[in-house]
Amino acid sequence: MSTADEVRKASKEFYAALSRMCNGDARSLSDVWSHGTAVTAMHPIGGREVGWEAVKQSFGKVAELSSGGKVELKDQLIHVVGDLAYEVGVEHGQIKLVGRQVDINVRVTNVYQRRNGAWKMVHHHTDTSAAMLDVLHSLQAASGQAKK
Repeated sequence: MSTADEVRKASKEFYAALSRMCNGDARSLSDVWSHGTAVTAMHPIGGREVGWEAVKQSFGKVAELSSGGKVELKDQLIHVVGDLAYEVGVEHGQIKLVGRQVDINVRVTNVYQRRNGAWKMVHHHTDTSAAMLDVLHSLQAASGQAKK
């Protein structure tokens, strides 16, 4: 298997785990991510997470609100330099956030690092999604109304 094929396999595992997160279960993301303090994520809902614990928690919060979703990577381009690789593409799919259907169509950059022979995600960065942010803002507004 070529190095690019190894990265492609790690990417497929990441997107399978991401789709499970879109159905309420973020646990398998732990298998595809490096667990270091330098890993980072910039999600379609905004923000920047640094360190595995923060990244893991952010995916877990989204999973709590998610159901009926699937995300796939299209237009994938992989480039490998030694033990680092990146891929760019477009994430396509859909997700139900708090019961509201949202289409996913965002550009993405993922960075993988090979350690002990295994490629693990060390960075995930997407465009922000206005549709996802609208759902989360309406949820926050409803929560604020309930507290009054």
